[in-house]
Amino acid sequence: MSRFLSKLAPVIHKRSVRSFSSSTTGPYLSLSLSAKPSSEGVLNIGEVVLYDPAKQELLNLTDKAIPEEIVTAKWIGASKGWSFFSDTQDRCVLITDSLNPWACKSNPKLLTLPPLNPLFSCQTDVIWNVAMSSCPDDDEDWVVGIKSLGDQVSFCRPRRDLRWTKFQTPFDHFPTSNLTYSKRDRKFYLPGPGGHHLLSYNLDFDKADQPEFHELQFRNFPESFKYDSELSEMFPSSCRTERFVESPSGDERFLVKWYAKGCLAYSSKITYETQRFMVFREEETTEGRFMCYTDDIGDLCIFVSKSEAFCVLASSYPGLKPNSIYFVGFGLGTYDLTTRDVSTFRAPKGALNQIVSPYWFPPASS
Repeated sequence: MSRFLSKLAPVIHKRSVRSFSSSTTGPYLSLSLSAKPSSEGVLNIGEVVLYDPAKQELLNLTDKAIPEEIVTAKWIGASKGWSFFSDTQDRCVLITDSLNPWACKSNPKLLTLPPLNPLFSCQTDVIWNVAMSSCPDDDEDWVVGIKSLGDQVSFCRPRRDLRWTKFQTPFDHFPTSNLTYSKRDRKFYLPGPGGHHLLSYNLDFDKADQPEFHELQFRNFPESFKYDSELSEMFPSSCRTERFVESPSGDERFLVKWYAKGCLAYSSKITYETQRFMVFREEETTEGRFMCYTDDIGDLCIFVSKSEAFCVLASSYPGLKPNSIYFVGFGLGTYDLTTRDVSTFRAPKGALNQIVSPYWFPPASS
């Protein structure tokens, strides 16, 4: 984490820390969470520090009530402005809106789901990412999806049934795939390595059902990328991951390929830095579904991290760069799809106390 936080926005204004007062926030990055025990022993009073990439400022949420349960819990993911934790004692899954700027400061919401148990030959000790069909308050049929590192995908419909429905991904091909939800299709999607396949899970999931398998075909693959992409995949010090993401309107969907190169650090360990992105726009034709390369997504920005990927309109949040990808994972910064330039972020000195796993959060409003 320290290597991410040594890089946070090219320019940080002198007034880099502000208190929350607006009725709407743009996308933001979780940075730190600190809490002091309260006299009642039920809630802790703490401070949450977020980063606003549009204003290039820190957002301080002070005097926040932090549920006692998450202070010692392990943070495992984020989706739609809610944070997911795993209780270190009983391994229950905890969901809270504590890091949402518009959550109640004195009474944050905390929801508890049963422990996540593994299928035979699978593991659930390491959670890769999480996704939700909607926010818990918005939908009686709210569904939570969790992708474990390896072959297991688990779903729960908390308002109807607290049991987990568990699937094992086929062919052992999806160990580090990232689960995402399509509001348009009302399905969860899981891209395979290389993005050549998608698995989809309906909201009416059933143990007996198998996920639908989609084979993707690519068009307009740029010649300038072919050799570099094939070459980078041959080296063990390079890696690639994929994200499937939907535009805010649901009219467009994209497959994002994220390439990183390995660098030898002073500790003799390999660290990874973002090298480039490739974006493919989904096109439905009479011949089938095609993923067509594009370096122009218009006014959109795509945000990728270990949380569920999402898009926003740059014009809605002045300061965001259109036709760009904001990333955290293999470094921290932005990628301009037009120029193919990577820009890293720098952290303001003394801004952070306790570092938590970094996730992009979508815009929030009252």
